[in-house]
Amino acid sequence: MSRFVFTFIILFLLWLGFTTSLATAELITGAFLSLVITSFSYKTFTEVGMGYFHPVKVFLFLKYLVVFFVALVKANLDVAMRVINPKLPINPGIVEYETTLTNDTAIAILANSITLTPGTLTIDVIDNKLYIHWIDVTTKEKEGIYKEIGESFEKILKEIFV
Repeated sequence: MSRFVFTFIILFLLWLGFTTSLATAELITGAFLSLVITSFSYKTFTEVGMGYFHPVKVFLFLKYLVVFFVALVKANLDVAMRVINPKLPINPGIVEYETTLTNDTAIAILANSITLTPGTLTIDVIDNKLYIHWIDVTTKEKEGIYKEIGESFEKILKEIFV
């Protein structure tokens, strides 16, 4: 039941976000469609359900958004500087990033966060290894790659998806 309610809430919030309307007809249509879609998909949508709305997890997710935003700004500035000043080194390459995350949702969020930060692109995910195209490969050592690319993301994701 918890998974059903969680899925319904997320789908209904997405509906509200896309329609940006609080008209009665929109709300009824959104609730109906969310209910229908939820009845077919709630078993595969989440493993935890309402547990994601625990106050500690919500706080950690907000913390994650702040860490992600800071990384996003830094990466944008780095790539912008490389575009403005072509003398800055570019050493592109594909590196193997080994994650310690075990939850599939956490790994997907990590991979997408890495892709959304300019200068890195997750190409493939196989088990606990992410293959990432990096605009400026500064190290080929596993520890260095872990620190440079995703350590700050992974620390918080471990706490959220315990």
